[in-house]
Amino acid sequence: MNFPMHDETSAPVAASAALAATKKNFGMIPNLERVMASAPPLLAGYSALWDLFELTTLTPVERQVVYLTANYENECDYCVPWHSLLAKQAGMDEQAITALRNGARIDDARLEALRTFARALVVERGNIAQAQLDAFLGAGYTPENALEVVLGLAVKVMSNYTNSIAGTPLDKEVEKLRWRKPRIAMRTTD
Repeated sequence: MNFPMHDETSAPVAASAALAATKKNFGMIPNLERVMASAPPLLAGYSALWDLFELTTLTPVERQVVYLTANYENECDYCVPWHSLLAKQAGMDEQAITALRNGARIDDARLEALRTFARALVVERGNIAQAQLDAFLGAGYTPENALEVVLGLAVKVMSNYTNSIAGTPLDKEVEKLRWRKPRIAMRTTD
């Protein structure tokens, strides 16, 4: 492996505070943060943006919708299990968690509008149609919420891309939630 996984004793000094905060919040240091510790500014930025996203007006469940949508679209085999657990802890119902893990519709219309908006931002790299923004706002969200979704997606760019290039191994705490992006079978006509 080209990317070391640090702990409090092996990490660069500049990563110590972020690793300590992560351990305090999670009761352990997930492998993602162990990898990020090699680049202390990345770890500090990720931790700061994570904390800022927690301060948004989006509910804990809505924040997990944003995270899981990005994780699915970015095919993050590491983040989907973790956010499946965090979504359950936030009180998200099983239908929504399963739907997000499968890239499918959520039964709750408001959460589905959020998923659709977040997905459009990821897939279209921010260049969404006005109708897509209007549909999001029409579901009762605000322009502030739209900008908060951008913040949540920024958090996921850092973690999803890190995991992609580092091949971060899944933590035992979420092993039972292991995930691979479902593939749609292609049918050909004769």
